[in-house]
Amino acid sequence: MDRAVAFYKRILGLPEIGIPSTFPPAGLRVRWFQLGDQQLHLIPTPEPDATSPRHVALNVDDAQAARAELKNKGVAISESVPIPGANRFFVSDPDGNKIELIEWKKTYHVVRLE
Repeated sequence: MDRAVAFYKRILGLPEIGIPSTFPPAGLRVRWFQLGDQQLHLIPTPEPDATSPRHVALNVDDAQAARAELKNKGVAISESVPIPGANRFFVSDPDGNKIELIEWKKTYHVVRLE
């Protein structure tokens, strides 16, 4: 949990917020972070989740600046299939959770799957 908290606070710069007062007495050792109007909750588990392509996407104002800042902090950057009208890349937290950082430059064309 300590290295995950350090990543979200120091590397991504998310402010940590308090948890409900009922959680510690119930044995819940979670950590919460503010993410705009949303929250990110870290929940420890005894075993890691299976690796998968699922991820959270965070909107950034300047993907190139975010990419450079994270590289400067020693975070590995992973590029992916481009999305027209967007600049995006992926990072992983210390536990392997994937995070997409994306800057939307214009609305993309939606392909309908049938």
